Amino acid sequence: MTATPEDRARRGLRESATFDRTTIAAIQRAAETGIYDIRGWGAKRALPHFDDLLFLGASMSRYPLEGYREKCGTDVVLGARNARFPLHLDIPVTIAGMSFGALSGRAKEALGRGASETGTSTTTGDGGMTPEERGHSKHLVYQYLPNRYGMNPDDLRRADAIEIVLGQGAKPGGGGMLLGQKVSERVAGMRDLPQGIDQRSASRHPDWTGPDDLTIKIAELREITDWEKPVYVKVGASRTYYDVKLAVHAGADVVVVDGMQGGTAATQEVFIEHVGIPTIAAIPQAVQALQELGVHKQPGGVQLIVSGGIRNGADVAKCLALGADAVAIGTAALIALGDNDPKYAAAYEALGSAPGFYDQYQAGQDPAGITTQDPELQKALDPVAGGRRVANFLRVLTMEAQTVARACGKAHVTHLEPEDLVALSIEAAAMARVPLAGTGWIPGQGTW
Repeated sequence: MTATPEDRARRGLRESATFDRTTIAAIQRAAETGIYDIRGWGAKRALPHFDDLLFLGASMSRYPLEGYREKCGTDVVLGARNARFPLHLDIPVTIAGMSFGALSGRAKEALGRGASETGTSTTTGDGGMTPEERGHSKHLVYQYLPNRYGMNPDDLRRADAIEIVLGQGAKPGGGGMLLGQKVSERVAGMRDLPQGIDQRSASRHPDWTGPDDLTIKIAELREITDWEKPVYVKVGASRTYYDVKLAVHAGADVVVVDGMQGGTAATQEVFIEHVGIPTIAAIPQAVQALQELGVHKQPGGVQLIVSGGIRNGADVAKCLALGADAVAIGTAALIALGDNDPKYAAAYEALGSAPGFYDQYQAGQDPAGITTQDPELQKALDPVAGGRRVANFLRVLTMEAQTVARACGKAHVTHLEPEDLVALSIEAAAMARVPLAGTGWIPGQGTW
């Protein structure tokens, strides 16, 4: 019988803060297997996050908007810098890139349905474009990744925007992976790979060695698509200030910055927990870079999309206040679809996990039918009902962001600004570059 915490305390047993039970278990697993741990999801360690920021609602010195009676806009235009057909989205929340292969075809269809119902975009991810995703997505962003799996010029032309992926928040500097159990006949055919063999993606693009080559690649993609499509550049948050400046100089219409709380289908845990910087630390660096180049919040400027750990409308509003034009969600969208739903508790227990803890996306055994290529398991997900759930979630995120914006006296959610925020900790204040609550002090900038 396992001792309870009370029993251990009574016996004077004390857990090490450095070698806690999770750390001990990881050491024991490594010693037994001789391999590093691979999992999905994102960072599980405590990090400075959006909960460390608060809004200063209007009272006397600021004038709030009245409930739902006074309009608060939510639309956003992405990619007007160079593209003939920029994206006009109804809401500032998009669906991040998640591949067919990592996700089931039904999951990709459901995400497309949910995004289209709310007037926003979804993104292909690794491995190419599926007919069900293109067919149910009003606005579809095509990811152009280092491995080129599934890439073809016809699909580039059929997309509404192109996103060149240089890095991902969960693993900046690292390539992707899709383990063999998820490389089905269809996935293998789309990626020109042997069925059932692990796919290890490259960590950098094969046809350039530096930022100057990115300029050439962007020009090539514009030529292929007749200058119609916006070109995004996505980076994992690390050296964000410099990466954003280089992306803009290379010709990006939109820059996507993905913080380390961003999810992944499968990667080494050492990457997930120890590489990159928190999302709230990355946004001000990106904004500073855009401001210094004169393209932030300017006509014909460069838009900033932020992703990485966004869970609710407050998180959305905080990203916009810090300077983002829009956000992208991934893990939250999967949860809206049914990932980690308690109704699958028995199935999760059979896999050695539990609702709220399941992160073995790489295994292809997802009972919710989302992160699997097993035809029987996929039947658990109804793409029509799933799309409706995603749409409902997107609407709630938008309404919550509007509620906060009205409380701050803003007639559009993108009018939120750093002046509307304070921080609860010195670390968050320094990273987000907003004052510590109750003071006028931003660490490193001025006095109390």
